[in-house]
Amino acid sequence: MQDRRHRGKIRIAAGLMLAGLVSGCSSFGGNGALPANAPRVLGPDRDRDHIRLVSAFGGEGRAPQLQRLLTDAVNRLVMATDRPDESYQVTILNSPVVNAFALPNGRLYVTRGLLALANDTSEVAAVLSHEIAHVTLRHASQRSELQARSELIERVAENVLNNSQELAVVQDQARSTLASFSRSQELEADQTGITVLTRAGFDPYGAPRFLTALGRSASSSGNTGPDRVASHPSTAARVAKALQAARRAGPPGMGETGRLEYLTALDGLSYGDDPSDGVVKGRRFIHARLGVAFEAPPGFTLENTSQAVLGSSSDGERRLLFDAADTPAGQSLEEVLRSTWTDTIETGSLVTTTLNDLPVVTALSNGKEWTFRLSAIRIGNTTYRLIMAARSGGPDLEDMFQRTLGSIRQVQPEEARRIRPLKLQIVTAQRGDTAQSLAARMPVDKALDRFLLLNGLDRGGPLRIGERYKLIVE
Repeated sequence: MQDRRHRGKIRIAAGLMLAGLVSGCSSFGGNGALPANAPRVLGPDRDRDHIRLVSAFGGEGRAPQLQRLLTDAVNRLVMATDRPDESYQVTILNSPVVNAFALPNGRLYVTRGLLALANDTSEVAAVLSHEIAHVTLRHASQRSELQARSELIERVAENVLNNSQELAVVQDQARSTLASFSRSQELEADQTGITVLTRAGFDPYGAPRFLTALGRSASSSGNTGPDRVASHPSTAARVAKALQAARRAGPPGMGETGRLEYLTALDGLSYGDDPSDGVVKGRRFIHARLGVAFEAPPGFTLENTSQAVLGSSSDGERRLLFDAADTPAGQSLEEVLRSTWTDTIETGSLVTTTLNDLPVVTALSNGKEWTFRLSAIRIGNTTYRLIMAARSGGPDLEDMFQRTLGSIRQVQPEEARRIRPLKLQIVTAQRGDTAQSLAARMPVDKALDRFLLLNGLDRGGPLRIGERYKLIVE
């Protein structure tokens, strides 16, 4: 959650039910395909969309060595397409989510979360080749779609940055429109991407390897909801078809993997949340610069976004939102809730109290399908809101709300100074090293699972002496 103040009324109820922000195609599907006969220009108008979109996704990731590697890979891939004269440009997004997408003007985007998951250059090249395929295959067939998409990007960026009333609605539209092609288009882009990948001299088996890693990542993060299923073929089906395409290209061992150069470039890359925007560790959230922390209920998964911290139970029946509110000087906490909540607050439900020496106001709001517990908390000159929701007024909502509200506290400077950013470190396996022993060096939850996922390893499998592996370190 960045230090941005929220302006105007917000449709919090819808935002909690959706609990999702703008995303690209996190299975290296694309967001951008070129409409037929549309101009291919990386000019000022398209740069405006690029700037706004990058801002909405946390800014550009600073990794010069990786940037050079990606640019070289894109250039090789473009020369292997049927349109080698077209221009593409790749940008690293400073986001921990696993994501990649393309815009109609030839802009390609990969997050540092995706780069952390990949294990060699051919895997990342497979992602880029897939995105380029969406563009060259002209998967968006109407010129009007280019204009509509450009307008949507502008609206999304404005809403993410300025938080207007239509935030939740526009973001839901963006998730659908920017992230999804049809299943047949995804499979077509896979097949074309692997053909181009092979022509460019990369290992075609990089595509099924990364799809396998992506499936594991989605399973571990719970990213298998109905929106994703509707727009993408199952991972197993895509892996199988990608393997078939790779085998048609040739036997395993052909083409460049570029593992050593990739891991060398990856060494030192920031991992996870940017500490300047707050850090999620398990169920705990702490923001050193804003000086605030809280802990979510058991069973919740937290997501730190540029606008707010979102949380959800595994079944999606319980939701959480924590954010900062822009408050005029002298505005009471009661008025904060009334002015920033668009639904009805139940009469007599407003309660003023103190928790952890902090002034707090709580309230209740009943919707058709959801029951909401609202609160406004003032720490110094900043007002925060904690909003929790349960579908059909789950009986445990009150207990979860009170426990979470009671965990909100002010972070002291000494504690804030101890929060250090995480990064990737590439290490060489020595005799006696095991997945368990290397994972034990990582200061993260479920360290062994994370180590296996990042390195594309199966549980119980041995490490290879002299091989390089990724660790998460402070």
